[in-house]
Amino acid sequence: MAFIRKRRQEQQLYSKERFSLLLLNLEEYYFEQHTANHVLKKNGKDRRKVRGSLKICSKSMIFEPDEVSQPIIKIPLRDCIKIEAPEDSERNPFTGGTPGTISIISNQAFLTKEQNIVAPFKTERGKAEYVFEMDVPGKVEDVIHTLHQLYRASQLDKMGDQAAMITAILQSRLARATFDKNRFQNVSETLHMECKAEMVTPLVTNPGHVCITDANLYFQPLNGYPKPVVQVMLHSVRRIYKRRHGLLPLGLEVFCTENDLCSDIYLKFYNTQNRDDVYFYVATYLENHVAEHTAETYMLQWQRGHISNYQYLLHLNNLADRSCNDLSQYPVFPWIIGDYSSSELDLMKPETFRDLSKPVGALNKERLERLLERYQEMPEPKFMYGSHYSSPGYVLFYLVRVAPEYMLCLQNGKFDHPDRMFNSIAETWKNCLDGATDFKELIPEFYENDSSFLVNNLNLDLGRTQGGKMVENVELPPWASDVDDFLQKSRDALESQYVSEHLHEWIDLVFGYKQKGDEAVAAHNVFHPLTYEGGVDLNRIMDPNERVALLTQILEFGQTPKQLFTIPHPQRIIPRFRSLSRASSRSISLVESPVSPGEESFEDLTEESITLAWNNITKLKLDEQHKIHKGAVTGIAVSSNKSSIFSTSQDSTLKMFSAESKALQRSVSFSSMALSSCLILPGDTTVVCSSWDNSIYFYSIAFGRRQDTLIGHDDAVSKICWHNDRLYSASWDSTVKVWHCVPAELLGTKKHFELIAELEHDVSVNTIQLNDAHTLLASGTKEGTISIWDITTASTLHQLACHAETVLDAAFSPDSRHLLSTGDDGYFKVTDVQTGMIISSIASEQSQRSSDIYVDE
Repeated sequence: MAFIRKRRQEQQLYSKERFSLLLLNLEEYYFEQHTANHVLKKNGKDRRKVRGSLKICSKSMIFEPDEVSQPIIKIPLRDCIKIEAPEDSERNPFTGGTPGTISIISNQAFLTKEQNIVAPFKTERGKAEYVFEMDVPGKVEDVIHTLHQLYRASQLDKMGDQAAMITAILQSRLARATFDKNRFQNVSETLHMECKAEMVTPLVTNPGHVCITDANLYFQPLNGYPKPVVQVMLHSVRRIYKRRHGLLPLGLEVFCTENDLCSDIYLKFYNTQNRDDVYFYVATYLENHVAEHTAETYMLQWQRGHISNYQYLLHLNNLADRSCNDLSQYPVFPWIIGDYSSSELDLMKPETFRDLSKPVGALNKERLERLLERYQEMPEPKFMYGSHYSSPGYVLFYLVRVAPEYMLCLQNGKFDHPDRMFNSIAETWKNCLDGATDFKELIPEFYENDSSFLVNNLNLDLGRTQGGKMVENVELPPWASDVDDFLQKSRDALESQYVSEHLHEWIDLVFGYKQKGDEAVAAHNVFHPLTYEGGVDLNRIMDPNERVALLTQILEFGQTPKQLFTIPHPQRIIPRFRSLSRASSRSISLVESPVSPGEESFEDLTEESITLAWNNITKLKLDEQHKIHKGAVTGIAVSSNKSSIFSTSQDSTLKMFSAESKALQRSVSFSSMALSSCLILPGDTTVVCSSWDNSIYFYSIAFGRRQDTLIGHDDAVSKICWHNDRLYSASWDSTVKVWHCVPAELLGTKKHFELIAELEHDVSVNTIQLNDAHTLLASGTKEGTISIWDITTASTLHQLACHAETVLDAAFSPDSRHLLSTGDDGYFKVTDVQTGMIISSIASEQSQRSSDIYVDE
């Protein structure tokens, strides 16, 4: 619907014009226009003048008559024989030597939009002269000079040389022009930066200048088309994304909406630095920056049923660089329904649905076997499918009835053969199952509410099939009464319980861990190497011809989305529904029939998690506090009988506080440097403290003195944990060490510490925490990352960028499903241990340690 809506907006905006950039060839630029008359010869002598505008483009010259009855004339420069400005009647009796006249002799021209009807181009072949009289005669010399430059470029044999010469002409024109400051909305606006860029729309780009002020983002096209300036108010921007355009990090897309694929402007810059600078200036004005919305946060919302399957797929497409402005990276949606022959659609039967665990190419067993045979015999690099599941041709295959000009642009002024058009839903599905080269998926329009792409409302002449049938509306399956009913049932299918339980399998294939590598091979999901991000580095290709050919191949063939997940995508948590009616398929949507506010929504939460209410940490309230230290409290330990509370502080003291009498009982100092944490060993006889002096101290409660000292690190010890005669110590030397402690009574001497493991980090470790089962360890660093370790194998399960600043503390829930962390950035965050996803983020007024829940300094 985003593409269709954008197309309708364009039609309304430019309804008085027949010309559009889609009349140009792919990768062609529109430079300038001049009012002129087309001089027509009648009976060899008489002259008739047709008023219009003459448009100079990088590969052609286009004349758009004011009279709708007259066709637009497009003259390719490569077919020209002569371009001149006749000076007298003796050289050209036809023109009579009129000042400001341009004469073009060409072997070929194309006619289109006659009577303003969208139809395939008509071709005029044979040597012919086209004469134009310009309103401003003094401009003729400049126009002739430009046309000669572009003509020379068109005659070069190699595409790379042509592209290089046209780019040089374009950059020269951009360098001579600057942004017109009179276009500012307000004279008091402050200019931040200006640079050259191109505005991207489907199949075409338009060069110009970008300007950023303290209030607006402006784009001024070099040619003044479609309007003199495009303006986006910065305070209205809601999202902004850096994009990969043409396989290079040059794109930037700006949205003034929260949940829509239709952006307000898509820009392509000539270097990454300019792109990043504009991104910085615009992002400065965003209240809710897009960086907060990651694939992981959307995944958690989807898992919990906060967003629908359709919304989740839209978000994933957006994050994976898919845009309705870029047909080579158009949003991709899956075929859901596999039954297009039944009279009734039963969404309660698994047989109704397509197998979402397999790519389209692997759904037909016999075809897959043939593809595998070819794959085994193929030299490296091997690929299983010779075409992609999404490409500009496939997108326009579905949208030709609402966007015919796009297909004409893509196919050099022609529609596809009638038998290859989008004629029938069932036939298209059958061809995707059986066709030797057809593996395409769907587009979001199949799950929206605008059915116009299925109906020939424009009365296009799309031809007649070999069976003699005119190509009109798309033929629907028997279970759909009309096009709106078809879309409604398609949406119902997408939100059905079966799809909700299996959609993660398709996500693994398209956006996830089965997209590349060995997992992709095992899943029969291998496409041509050039379709993958990073499959080719255009900056390293020096040969301009090879570079242009490669880019053209990639853009037309299709591109695989950016990989968003590298581990298996979790299944959706299916809510418990009240009054789930099996009589109506439309009652199965996961965003309908919500549970009552007091009822737990997710069946797989354990009783411990429900009791702790980890999803309601905002309800925590301060019970009591006591100021017993001069410096910040760094650690707290409570005796097993809850009678005594031990605390360490940056004031270098260990203090013992009575929970019963509410009085300070002891104050002990081991070091001149700060103590960083403390714990009580089983039996409540010994307190262990860590210090910034690189040491760990053992203090006897009964004897009131220090028992043992362990100097175990090369820098400050930040946190310690204990379990079953094992001491875990974290340090600013970027390590976590695991020590086995042999008790003194077994040796007859002081405790003996044996180093048995060392967990290395890239930066200083500020905190650690064990889970209750003593199988997992969380370590937080000064850069805000948290690592979750399996201590039975000393391996990392997750490494998460949870906080913007130092992680101060972390704690596992009793069932080890969740991890609570707090950081210097002032946030409490709850992480799902299994998936590594942040499921809750709460801002506090100041940075706090987890221990501050009990006491603050």
